[in-house]
Amino acid sequence: MTAVFARPAYHDALSRLGGRHLLRDLAYVGGRWIASKSGESFEVTDPASSATLAWVASLGADETAVAIDAASEAFAAWRAMLPQSRAAILRKWFELMLAAKEDLALIMTLEQGKPLAESRGEIDYAASFVEWYAEEGKRLNAESVTSHLPGAEMIVRREALGVVGIVTPWNFPSAMLTRKAAAALAAGCTVVAHPSSETPLSALALAELGERAGIPAGVFNVVTGNAATIVGRMCTDVRVHAMSFTGSTGIGRLIAAQCAPTLKRLVMELGGHAPLIIFDDADISKAVEIAVNAKFATSGQDCLAANRIFVQRRIADGFVKAFAHRIAELKVGAGLEDGAEIGPLMHERAVAKVEEQVSDALGRGARLVTGGKRHKAGRLFYEPTLLTDVPANALIMREETFGPVAAVTTFDTEEEVVAHANDTEYGLVAYIVTENGARQMRLGRALEYGMVAVNRVKITGGPIPFGGWKQSGLGREGSRHGLEAFTELKYLCIDTAAA
Repeated sequence: MTAVFARPAYHDALSRLGGRHLLRDLAYVGGRWIASKSGESFEVTDPASSATLAWVASLGADETAVAIDAASEAFAAWRAMLPQSRAAILRKWFELMLAAKEDLALIMTLEQGKPLAESRGEIDYAASFVEWYAEEGKRLNAESVTSHLPGAEMIVRREALGVVGIVTPWNFPSAMLTRKAAAALAAGCTVVAHPSSETPLSALALAELGERAGIPAGVFNVVTGNAATIVGRMCTDVRVHAMSFTGSTGIGRLIAAQCAPTLKRLVMELGGHAPLIIFDDADISKAVEIAVNAKFATSGQDCLAANRIFVQRRIADGFVKAFAHRIAELKVGAGLEDGAEIGPLMHERAVAKVEEQVSDALGRGARLVTGGKRHKAGRLFYEPTLLTDVPANALIMREETFGPVAAVTTFDTEEEVVAHANDTEYGLVAYIVTENGARQMRLGRALEYGMVAVNRVKITGGPIPFGGWKQSGLGREGSRHGLEAFTELKYLCIDTAAA
């Protein structure tokens, strides 16, 4: 099966690839590139133009079982390998990713739509997890326990769980895969991954590089196709000992229910509904840049996006004026256009959801400052939009927003805004802008979120435990906690009494 390219403009863009071998349209199972037994495939398109990029193998439950077979058979040898040897392979994978950054970024922009500069940044970000866990995997140390029994030595150590199922979203198709897979592989686990069918090409390109890096057959598998079929098969198979998922809270609940009979370990990064709280001691220009970066990265299609922007009343007018001016400057266009900052949304459903939220907010009394409709760049583009005076009962203040729409409301007191910020089932990340150090510490404690960013947006990376409270997830990714998620504790009690 070979990739099919529909339009000369995008055929020309793909000709920029340093090697066409990174553009794969077959699944990767047991060290082999395989098609579906049924011969079925699904279309991958460029959201900026709707052009066909490829037809990718659509595997089913039987092929998913074969991937689990391969991962199960490869587990014993991978687990037994010295951590230093696993680290060397991961390090090679990292180096190959960086060497292929331009190709990987091009593939990502074409299938996901984000501006090329953002795609390059994501490849660096994705590679950083592989580098981090290549080193961290060497430090899964045993710990000694002070014995409470005479004539006994006690040791606690961490051992690899087994086969790990990984399910990744379309908004960060490379980084979400490596953040999960690198941790699992470093711990000594084997992986069966299912990428979103909107963006499978990035995952398959990483599988190609992993094979070149020396990841043994069966250790890392990528199964493409229908999510319900593939993920359902992973959830019910007793040989899969953990499921790691990034996506909506609703789908997370469904996966948790399907995993319940086999009591799998669950690591889930689910929905977000981040507040951005701007106090009146903030520098307005700095606050505007923080708001732009927190809201409009990845065209707003980010679980970390600032969905609810609370501005203290004394500076609200000045902030809104400056924010609206900055939003109007954002360049909308296809990801390969020079200087593009806002790309297309992923699909028609995403645009329709944004339209619904904007219409609902306006119907409830919000004021439209700028934007508010589809952009002339194409059917999946939406104008960067600013709404103010948004009431608390508007949909956009209650539901996660996956689009370039900023919703602003005012507040008077710290106690008031903390109550509003916490009034949600989500608890992934919160942003604060204030120069008051005592307030920074108070809100850092008071906000019911797994992560709190103070006077900045970029906070994630390999060393930190990424994850949320409440309905925003289970467990953590990144840091040593992300590695430990794929291990079991084993306690050894050794009799040392003299005969």
